[in-house]
Amino acid sequence: MERRHFLKLLLSTIFVLPTTKADAGFLSSPVATNRLRPPGAVSEETFLGKCIRCGRCVEVCPYRSIVQLDMKNGVHAGTPLILAETVPCYLCMKCVEVCPTGTLKKISQEETRMGIAVVNRFTCITWRGEAICRTCYNVCPFKEKAIRLDELRPVVDEKYCTGCGLCVHGCPITWKEGLKAINVEPIHLMKGSTQGI
Repeated sequence: MERRHFLKLLLSTIFVLPTTKADAGFLSSPVATNRLRPPGAVSEETFLGKCIRCGRCVEVCPYRSIVQLDMKNGVHAGTPLILAETVPCYLCMKCVEVCPTGTLKKISQEETRMGIAVVNRFTCITWRGEAICRTCYNVCPFKEKAIRLDELRPVVDEKYCTGCGLCVHGCPITWKEGLKAINVEPIHLMKGSTQGI
């Protein structure tokens, strides 16, 4: 097979519109609720083409917060992701220092915006009036800024929330599909208000 013909065939299979659910999974972004790119990540539209899948961010993370996606993730295989409820980001910022391509921009802890925490007021036991739980507030690295208590109930301020996922990891309440009473929504998925459900 000629090289030119092979490249045309390869590109047509990668860029053809998904026709089945399996095809959509091959191309769809792994970024979702509690599934976040590391600090300083460029937009998801740019990320795939800019990340060279070197794994340096994975190797340098002292908390093992960043995982490298495997082949099941299709074209996103090899890219880094944080699973907030398993191991959140502790904002050490070492990953942004070692990224060779600028896919993870060099930013400070305070500038980080991986996502925004959203309290589900129907499942949070404090909002439901069943008990007083301050776990999300206690573990937040920017308490009284990113999370404050309003009559002992947690309220997130999207101006300061980094989306690190420490609140998700700490939350003792798990409900349907493994979601917690507080979850981090990636920035590009946010629509409208994030003050709570």
